[in-house]
Amino acid sequence: MNKNLKIFLLLHLLLMVYSTSGIFSKLASGKAFLSWPFLLLYGCVILLLGIYALGWQQVLKRIHLSVAYANKAVSVVWGCVWGVLIFHEHLSLGKVIGGLMVLGGIALYGWADGRATKE
Repeated sequence: MNKNLKIFLLLHLLLMVYSTSGIFSKLASGKAFLSWPFLLLYGCVILLLGIYALGWQQVLKRIHLSVAYANKAVSVVWGCVWGVLIFHEHLSLGKVIGGLMVLGGIALYGWADGRATKE
């Protein structure tokens, strides 16, 4: 597998992990403050964010910061996915179009970056 493809897959896996911290935050918001379930859920948030931070540093060693941040927008798409799958939220046409625009922008940026690297 291409080295750059592995880095981008790692980046997107990390962004998925980052987006799951929002799931635990939302679940914790329904618990009594400082109760054991609240602390357990926020402990998961801290663990996930720690994993993300360490992985993010490793990704940044291998790709440009601008490329990494351009891909970070995919966490919005993951948030919509988790909202629908876990919290049974409604996915409007506007959200679908917005998500497709985010994915299209990431693809366009990656394509442009690939062309600039070859030149």
